[in-house]
Amino acid sequence: MKAIMLMFDSLNRHMLPPYGCDWVQAPNFVRLAEQTVKFAKCYAGSLPCMPARRELHTGRYNFLHRSWGPLEPFDDSMPQILKENGVYTHLVTDHYHYWEDNASTYHTKFNTWESVRGQEGDAWKGEVGDPETIDTLNNRNPERCRQDWINRKYMQEEDQHPLKCTVDLGLEFIRTNKNETNWFLQLECFSPHEPFFSPQKYKDLYPHEYDGPHFDWPDYQKADENPAINEHIRMEYAAVVSMCDNYLGKVLDVMDELNLWEDTLLIVNTDHGFLLGEHGWWGKNIMPHYNEIANIPLFIWDPRSGKKNVENECLVQTIDIAPTLLDYFQVDIPEHMQGRPLRDVISKDEPIREAALFGIHGEHVNCTDGRYVYMRAPVNESGGPLYNYTLVPLFGFNSTPIQIFKD
Repeated sequence: MKAIMLMFDSLNRHMLPPYGCDWVQAPNFVRLAEQTVKFAKCYAGSLPCMPARRELHTGRYNFLHRSWGPLEPFDDSMPQILKENGVYTHLVTDHYHYWEDNASTYHTKFNTWESVRGQEGDAWKGEVGDPETIDTLNNRNPERCRQDWINRKYMQEEDQHPLKCTVDLGLEFIRTNKNETNWFLQLECFSPHEPFFSPQKYKDLYPHEYDGPHFDWPDYQKADENPAINEHIRMEYAAVVSMCDNYLGKVLDVMDELNLWEDTLLIVNTDHGFLLGEHGWWGKNIMPHYNEIANIPLFIWDPRSGKKNVENECLVQTIDIAPTLLDYFQVDIPEHMQGRPLRDVISKDEPIREAALFGIHGEHVNCTDGRYVYMRAPVNESGGPLYNYTLVPLFGFNSTPIQIFKD
């Protein structure tokens, strides 16, 4: 038995043809939907990046008690549990947050891991002098933007782009181990996360009128009222989605070539979406978590049931991925996991929950039944600190003063 989880970051379901988009060119996502069960009511749990990844490991909500940070000493880690039970686990990713101080305990849970450098503001290539500057609308983080502009000089060709390099390494692992059994590959791509940087051939798929400054990295803020800017950002994002689609196709090709459909669980997922002007916002995190952010795409092929080319209406979440993988490899699921395996959801359309929670620590707590969403905003009249409950006080993306409690 084998399993592959192909994960994209900030992948919007409303920009994918299988979920009703009629203008983004992504034929391999259509092909994927024909080979899998497509979930209509999959919701994120904890946002953004690293909180979502803690849920992928632990099968537990993160945001109710803690912000961005590493795995806790008491956490159950799905890759580690698999490793301890004879399942070889391998991580390939260009998601550079894994190697920062405040999130540095995830990759070590795998047997082996590989990283690809250069995405976003990854502290990669060193230039002491200031790089050539451009006229840009982005002012979100000048230091990170400076580093991003340096990094881009080393990925001008598609063969140098981190997305391609990441998928190539994943395909290498698959081909190397095609005749082996009991392995899990987490093939995790940072794209289409901002900045929306892609080779020109993908941009050419979306011609549009725009003569403004360079702009492919929107801040998390109210969307500009200039329709041309809003359209430009959507086109830049669509180009990266089409690039993701191309490399999704490479994975599907190797599934076909090696006939992995017979004995390989395939999960294609994301951590959250991204607002591209909808509801008057760009980005995520600071605004209410509309469905464009929280209602995420999920595709699963489970060779045990063989179900494909169907849409599933059951309410599922990120916390269900870890128990699903443990169940697939017939490994006991820790009682602390709040998620549930999706085997019977897929094979029998059997619901596992009536409601789901999602949100960001210190902000909205949201509850949904898959149709309606109740949003509860925090009230802090005293202006006091935001409390994080943790044994490992390493936090990075938190502008609110915090007070750490050890329990």
